Amino acid sequence: MSARCTFHIGPFYFGIPVEAVQEVLRGQTLTPVPLAPPAVKGLLNLRGDIVTVIDLRETLGIPHTGAGSPPLHVLVRDRGEVVSLCVDRIGEVAEAEDSLFESPPETLQGTARELIRGAYKLSDRLLLVLDVSKAMETAERGSSAGSSSTGGLTCE
Repeated sequence: MSARCTFHIGPFYFGIPVEAVQEVLRGQTLTPVPLAPPAVKGLLNLRGDIVTVIDLRETLGIPHTGAGSPPLHVLVRDRGEVVSLCVDRIGEVAEAEDSLFESPPETLQGTARELIRGAYKLSDRLLLVLDVSKAMETAERGSSAGSSSTGGLTCE
């Protein structure tokens, strides 16, 4: 059985391994980074440590919806580095049987398909498992699902 910390970005429901999550913050002041890739939203000061903030909407090609609630920051540790993933809402810790894990849905295309490890079909929705390492690499090199000719995540 796998435990996933879940969160929402628009209509999509994502999960990452619970052991990768350091903490969740809200209402942080960001420092912009000139000439940074579009998915790098800025930097935040976390008790003296500088943390890169990644806009998952940009990385996954999910359109921004305009003014809404300020994003939440899910701080994750990957390969010794802490980064903040901007999400709309935090979910719960979801547990799913490993036997329910499936390949990424065929409807995912382009970079978005590369960033999703797979999915769990839950009783009421689909839980997309985000590959944190690949999302970090994609954001930092400046490519995103939205910049791909095949597009990003769409709600069908």
